Amino acid sequence: MKILIVSDTHKRNENYFKVVEMHKPDIVVHCGDVEGSEAQIIQAANCPVYMVRGNNDFFSDLPKEADFEVNGYEIMVTHGHHYYVSMGMEVLAHEAAAKKKDIVFFGHTHKPYVEKINGVYVVNPGSISYPRQDGRRPSYCILEFDQLNNPFFNIAYL
Repeated sequence: MKILIVSDTHKRNENYFKVVEMHKPDIVVHCGDVEGSEAQIIQAANCPVYMVRGNNDFFSDLPKEADFEVNGYEIMVTHGHHYYVSMGMEVLAHEAAAKKKDIVFFGHTHKPYVEKINGVYVVNPGSISYPRQDGRRPSYCILEFDQLNNPFFNIAYL
């Protein structure tokens, strides 16, 4: 099982297309700010896609949040701006724990992040189109599970 997590493509999808072709994931998660390119994201994936609305997805019908389960892990997907992630992860981690989630994926900051807080894996793949971290390399995350079903989050760069 290979899950590709991306965020903040902002209708600039070339890197996303490359990464999908390179990894051929079983599931794609997009943490928002697709800016009208939902159909292209879904079509390129050729697998189930979980996608949420970001703060730049004006007039979008995408949900504010999505929930799904994989390998016994309860997962929440959000863009993050409603949880003030630019100021810290505490509110998001608290909300995910309150909803009994094991993993929460989010975007918005355009910076990759992986941390376990209050028993919840809090993961931001960064931005594959407009990175903001030091070095500004486009980033994404691959989630895989080891033989004991432990999650492994690999932040990757183009």
